[in-house]
Amino acid sequence: MKHKVLKKQHISKMCFVCGVNNDFGLHAKFYETDSNELVALINPSEQHQGYPGRMHGGIAATILDETIARSICNGKDEQIWGVTLEFKTKFRKPVPLGQELKIVGRVTNEGNRSFEGTGEIILPNGEIAVSAEGRYMKVNIERITNDQTVNDDWFYSESHDDPTEIEIP
Repeated sequence: MKHKVLKKQHISKMCFVCGVNNDFGLHAKFYETDSNELVALINPSEQHQGYPGRMHGGIAATILDETIARSICNGKDEQIWGVTLEFKTKFRKPVPLGQELKIVGRVTNEGNRSFEGTGEIILPNGEIAVSAEGRYMKVNIERITNDQTVNDDWFYSESHDDPTEIEIP
């Protein structure tokens, strides 16, 4: 089913997951959708492999953790982020390299100071390769880093190839 993209989230310069200047990073782009889900788009390369031709399981867990943690920002202007308290993954299928992958995350339960969420890595054919669930503490970005880092390294990056809709099976 196609979902409208409502907003693109901020990225950073050197983060392993989204950093535009990190030569070894995933260069993820995060999009908030009208289904109240966050979708990350990545195209993993050989630098991200475990076994030949397959993404390393730890990197699969990393992108899922980041996507679920960021999903608390959906529809909000404030910079509240999730800091991982617990995280569990289930590996179902190998994750290929050199193909665009969708990572979907959502909040399933929200309290005053923490939230729970789930997510999946979805293969190009629509199958779920990896699923995860986690529990996160809500933290304002200013408590995680300093003002200089927020001002210099945390930014919104619009590009001509940003989708207006994303297919989520």
